[in-house]
Amino acid sequence: MQRTEAVLGLGGSRGRPPSGDLLLSAGLLLALLASMAVLLVLLTDMVATGWGVLADRAWAFLSSALSPDPGLTGLRQGIFGSLVLVGFVVVLTFPLGVASAIYLEEYAPDNRLSRMINANIRNLAGVPSIVYGLLGLAVFVKFAGAGRTLVAGGATLAILVLPIMIITASEALRAVPRELREASFGVGATRWQTVRHQVMPVAAPAILTGTVLTVARAFGESAPLLLAGAVLSNFFAPPANTSLWQLVSSSDYTALPIIVFNWSRQPQQEFVAVTAAAIVVLLVILVLVNGTAIVLRDRFEVGR
Repeated sequence: MQRTEAVLGLGGSRGRPPSGDLLLSAGLLLALLASMAVLLVLLTDMVATGWGVLADRAWAFLSSALSPDPGLTGLRQGIFGSLVLVGFVVVLTFPLGVASAIYLEEYAPDNRLSRMINANIRNLAGVPSIVYGLLGLAVFVKFAGAGRTLVAGGATLAILVLPIMIITASEALRAVPRELREASFGVGATRWQTVRHQVMPVAAPAILTGTVLTVARAFGESAPLLLAGAVLSNFFAPPANTSLWQLVSSSDYTALPIIVFNWSRQPQQEFVAVTAAAIVVLLVILVLVNGTAIVLRDRFEVGR
C-alpha cells in the first residue's frame, strides 16, 4: 500500500494537489494576468487617444467619407467595404466549409487519403495571411481576370478563412454522440437522413458559433486586401450616386483595417487621434460580432 501511494505521489499529501501542479497553475495564472495587463494598457491608451474624436463627432466620424483633412475624414467607405467583404466570405465559406466537414466526418472512409486531407487543412489554417494575399493576387486578380475589385478581395478572404470554417464545423460534428447516429440507423434512416435530421440540429450551435468567429477573423484582416487591390488613399471617395453593383465591380474599394493601416502611416500628428478612434471602432465591431456568436449559440442550445 505504501509503495502504491509512493508511486502515485499520494503519500503524506492525501487530498492535496502535488506541488508541481500548484506551480504550474500559478505560472499559467501569472501568464494570463500579464497578458490581460498588456491588453488593458493598450486598450486604455487607444481609448484615451481617440476619445476626443469619438466624443466630438461620433456620428460624423462613422458616416463621413475619407478626406485628407483629419478633422473631416470618416469611416463610411471602410465600414461599407468591410460589410460587403464579410458578405462574400459568408456566402462562399459557409456552404463550402459545412459541406466539406460533413463529407470528411460522415462519408469519407478512415484511410490514408482522408487523414492526409485533414492534416493539410489544419496546416492551411496556420499559413500566414500574407501568403493568401499572394495567392489571391495570382489566382483571382491575374489568372481569373477579376482585377483589383471587391470580388477579388472577398474571394481572397474566403480562401483565408475556409480551413478554419472546415475545422470548426468538423469539431462540431465530431462532438455529436455516436449513439445518436446508431439509433437513427437502427430505425432504418439513411445516412443523409441521419445527418440532416439528427446530427446537424445538434451540431448547429457550434457550427454557427464557428461561422461568426470566422467572420470576425476575416473582418480584421488587412494583409490579403493590400495585395488584392484595396485602395490605400485618403482621397478615395466614390460619387454619391454610385450603385452597389458599380462599387462591387469597380476597382475602388477599401476596408476598415486598410484605413487604420493607412492612417497610421500619415506624417501629420492629427492623424494619431483619428487612427486611435478607428481602432476603437474596429474593436467595438469585433466585440459585437463575438457577442452575437455567444448569444446565438445560447439561443440555439435553449431552443434545442
